Amino acid sequence: MIKRRFSIMSATLLGACAALSACGGGSALPRADAAASQVTTIGVNSYLWRASLEAVSFAPLLQADSAGGVIVTDWYANPQNPGERVKLTVSILDQDLRADALRVAASRQVNQGGNWVDAPVQAATVQKLEDIILTKARELRRQAIAG
Repeated sequence: MIKRRFSIMSATLLGACAALSACGGGSALPRADAAASQVTTIGVNSYLWRASLEAVSFAPLLQADSAGGVIVTDWYANPQNPGERVKLTVSILDQDLRADALRVAASRQVNQGGNWVDAPVQAATVQKLEDIILTKARELRRQAIAG
């Protein structure tokens, strides 16, 4: 019974494939658009993901969850200014390559008398990092289209 059901399914599948191949009119199958704005084989937009990882690569990573779209860095102190450190969280909120699909949050601390104390982060700093990520993501997409 199983062999008969399998052979019926195989014959049906083979017939469907033959019918579909006849519909093409001899033309080649269309090539997938790898540069589409919605490339999500990892759970989130891959251009935003790759650009985000590159943008925060100066800091050590604590967490990188491509399925959830979250990147969290550990504290980073610039060697030029060791009395200040920052920690970043990048969230990719959508599968499309759009400006509102990205959110960056930053924490900043300054060293006062040997203790790290929270300090405000300028909104322009966070906006600049978001702009860097979006620009890089668009560049990656353009490269995919060209190549």
